[in-house]
This record gives sequence, C-alpha cells and structure tokens, in this order.
Amino acid sequence: MEGDMKSVMKHWMEGEITIFIKVWLSIYLSLSYCFLAAKMAPIGLPRLLLFLPVISLFLLLPLALHSVHLCGTTAFFISWLANFKLLMLAFNGGPLSLPSLSFPRFLVLACLPIKIHQKHAQDSSNNTHSVSGQHRPLSWFLNGKLLVKTHDRVLTDTTQQKYQDLVQIDTIQKHQTRILSPNEVLSYGEKPSMEISENRQKSAVSYAVKGVLMGLIIRIYDYSDSINPTVILIIYCLHIYLCLEIILAIVAALARAVLGLELEPQFNEPYLSASLQDFWGRRWNLMVNRILRPTVYNPVLGVSAKYLGRKWATFPAVMATFVVSGLMHELIFFYLGRARPTWEITWFFLLHGACVAVEVAMKKALKGRCRLPGILGTILTVGFVMLTGFWLFFPQLLRCEADVKAFAEYAALCAFVKDVGIALTLGARGALA
Repeated sequence: MEGDMKSVMKHWMEGEITIFIKVWLSIYLSLSYCFLAAKMAPIGLPRLLLFLPVISLFLLLPLALHSVHLCGTTAFFISWLANFKLLMLAFNGGPLSLPSLSFPRFLVLACLPIKIHQKHAQDSSNNTHSVSGQHRPLSWFLNGKLLVKTHDRVLTDTTQQKYQDLVQIDTIQKHQTRILSPNEVLSYGEKPSMEISENRQKSAVSYAVKGVLMGLIIRIYDYSDSINPTVILIIYCLHIYLCLEIILAIVAALARAVLGLELEPQFNEPYLSASLQDFWGRRWNLMVNRILRPTVYNPVLGVSAKYLGRKWATFPAVMATFVVSGLMHELIFFYLGRARPTWEITWFFLLHGACVAVEVAMKKALKGRCRLPGILGTILTVGFVMLTGFWLFFPQLLRCEADVKAFAEYAALCAFVKDVGIALTLGARGALA
C-alpha cells in the first residue's frame, strides 16, 4: 500500500501543486515580515515603504500559477485583498491593525477573505474600552450624528431595539470612545450560542445542497452541445456563484477549525436581492465590500463632501469604488488568460456603479414613498445582473478559456480521487493477503 500511495502522490504533486505550495510558503514568509515590520516601523510612509516590496511580490506571485482555480483564488486572496489590507495597516487601519492580534491570526486574516465575528472582535478589544473593571461607553457615528450606548445591555432583535439604548450627545472625549462604522452599529451585539449553532446547521445543509448542484452543473456541461447557448450562460452564472461560495466556505471552515473563531458569512443569498444597492452592498461577496469601503469609498466620500457637499458626495464615491473593483477584476482576468485586457469588465462595473448611483438618488428623492414589491425588485435586479453579465462579463471569461481549463481541472481532480481509491484498495488487499 505504501509504495502505491507514494507513487500516486508523487505523480500528482509534480508541477502545478508543487508550485502552488511554494507560492503560499512565500506568502506566509512575506506576511511574517509584515507582522514584524508593523511592530517596529512608525505609522504612515515609513511603514508603507517597508510593505511595498511585499505588495509588489503579491502582484507577481499569481503569474507562477496556470490553474484557473489555484491562480484565480491566489490572485483574489493576495493580489487584491491582502494588498489592500496591508495598505490599510500601513496607516493603522483595517482588520490587521488591532493591537491584540496574535501572529497566527494576523497571518490568517491577512491572506484569507475572512472577517472575525463581531463577538470575537469585541472580546479581543475589551481591554481597550474598560478601566478598573467598568466598561467605558461605546459610541458611533450614524448618519453624521455621534451616538453613545448608555449601558452594557446587549442590543438584539430589531434595529429599533438596537437604537433605543442610544442617546445623542454633543461631544465625547476621544479616548473614552470606540468609533464604529454604520454597518457595525446595525450588527453590534453578541449572537447567542444557540443561534450560532442553528445557523451552522442551516449552513451545513445549504452547502450540501450547493455541492450537489455544483456536481450536477459539471455533469450538464457534458451535454452543452445540445443545450441552448443562452441556457449555458445562465448555468455559467450559477456555476460562478456556487464555485465562489463553496471555495470561500471551505476557507472559512479551515480558519474556524484552526483558530476556533466564529466568522462573518461571505455571501448573503444574493439571488434574493431587492435592488442593485442591496446586491452589491449587502449580499454579494461581502469581503470585497468590507475592503473597498474603507480604502476607496470613505476617502473619496470625505474629499467629495468638501467640494460638492454632503448631498452629492455619495455619487463620486460610488463610482470610484466600482472603478477600482473593475480594475481589480481586470487584473484577475489577466492572470487567468495572460492576454491584454479589452476593458469590458471595467465597463460592466462602471455601468453598475452608475445604476447604483441613480438608484441611491431616486431613493433620496422619493424618501421611501414609492417602492417596488419585493418579488418584482428581485426579478429585475437578478435579471439585470445576468443580462449585463452576458453582455460584458462572460465574453471576457470565455475569451481566456477559463471554462475549458476549469473542466480539465475537474477531470484531473476526479482522476486523482480515482487513483487514490485504487491505491487504497490494492493496499488493503495486500494487507489482508
């Protein structure tokens, strides 16, 4: 058995897998350097200069890989998310800036698309806002107004209940407050352990169903020649969503197992989106939203507010966010196809950014007086995303032959599982003999 298994593993470890392991060893060594550099270098330009070699390396490492899945995930995790986290850390911002963050958690948070659940983030910073055994008040900015929590009772259930323990105040000494984003205000409070357990059970069932659907989709591709091209494009949409969610769920499960942390979900049922703002802001690939908000949206919003006023500042901030997202997608597609970009992906995100900006303006003008029924909003939103995807997004994906490469990798994975099964069977027979 031992000899057969060794030969199987040696055969499959040659080439791309070996390169993938070397790439990720380089990533962990580079992040270890960043962890030490952040401890020693002052905040700002000196720290940024120390990070720049690593940021440059992270832009080059995906070029060593050719597998669609290995290259695509590495580019997304490292060239995009990790680099943006390091840029925020250089100026003492983002998830890596917590002073109580341990080395293992730093590595995991830096290179994986995960966010620690608010409960654990709160627990890790208890020392920051407690003195002599008494909790200092917590405060937030909400819609431009500074709010403070009056006592330590956990806010739960509805938004109205979350706000009832808050009173508006004029000034609070800075060292006595913990500033949270508006999103954190809405999600503040511990989740009961029973609720977390129920959510895990629901997630396990949900991912099992999605895994089965993914298998069926791969099987359907065998008959793609006899299926209408439009139907194939719809299947591509479902394939991309399921592939992303399953990969991110596996990464989150590994991080949870290693660190014992409860993590925020990366998707929130995007097929139920009631609007484009709901789709991009609250449901689709939430890790990207959490990264782009502090690095692009908030800075542009602040600058725009000085020159255009608060009323109009939202629109350049939204457009800048979608432009950066489009450019980063162009970079990932370049890694996948190694071809000069045609900028269709950027136009896709520009179109959606403009539509989101118009939607926000209409909501402000109407002030909730006219709303589409939920099911109609969902149909229009999902339909618009799919149609614009067929027009601008998928042609670039097909041009770099990502689908062909992905099917070849699925076939290779099945062959690997088959070889391992044969090796184990032969080994068991030999042991019994």
